[in-house]
Order: sequence, then structure tokens, then C-alpha cells
Amino acid sequence: MEADILVVDDSAAIRKILQRVLRQTGMAIGLIHEAGDGQQALEVLRGQKVNLVLTDINMPKMDGLQLLAAMKSAPAWKEVPVVMITTEGGEAKVAEAVRLGADGYVRKPFTGDQIKEKLAAFLEPALPL
Repeated sequence: MEADILVVDDSAAIRKILQRVLRQTGMAIGLIHEAGDGQQALEVLRGQKVNLVLTDINMPKMDGLQLLAAMKSAPAWKEVPVVMITTEGGEAKVAEAVRLGADGYVRKPFTGDQIKEKLAAFLEPALPL
């Protein structure tokens, strides 16, 4: 079954790179939705069912930790896996994300292999044609 994914990052360039990397993983990926911050992500989640969220931590308006907390406290979204993608090297931010329920994290800059390895637990391989 194809997974629909929400990519949340205030950098349009990072969102495009992640979309390209996701399409190249060989995983069964359906629609890829985008949001520029946590508030936009919640709007997308209200209108779309997604199977996985990839989010940056540092964003304006609503950061990734606030988004994660909002998702994990909402019955409709608490089971959706959330992987943090961040430049944050500080253990405190990573520990906070884990405490809030993050299912994993990848540090920027990332490689396609790192993304594929981290997401393999959440996504199925694409079926051969």
C-alpha cells in the first residue's frame, strides 16, 4: 500500500530535496504534501490523511516540537509516525522530541541512504511492475 507523506520545513529547497529523495527510495510512496511550518502542517492534516510526517524542528510560527506535541495529543493523529529532520545537534532538542513521541530523527545534511534507512520501518517497498 502506498503511503502519503507530509513534509514540513520552512525551506522550500529542503522540501523539494526531500520529495526527490523520497521518490528515489524505492518505497511505496503516494502523495507527498508540503507545509512551511507547523500551523500549515495542521491545516494539511485536517484535510488529508497521511501515513508519515517528516518535520524540521526550527520553523517560524509553530516549530516541529510544537507540531509533534499537537499531533500526539490529538486522537486522529497520535498514531501517525513523526520523524524529525533537523540541524539541531543539541541532545536536549533530540531528547525533547523523543519525550514528545517522535519516532526517529535524521540530522541535516542528510543523504538519500540515511532517509531510506530511517523510513524503512514505516514504509513498504514499492512493488515491482
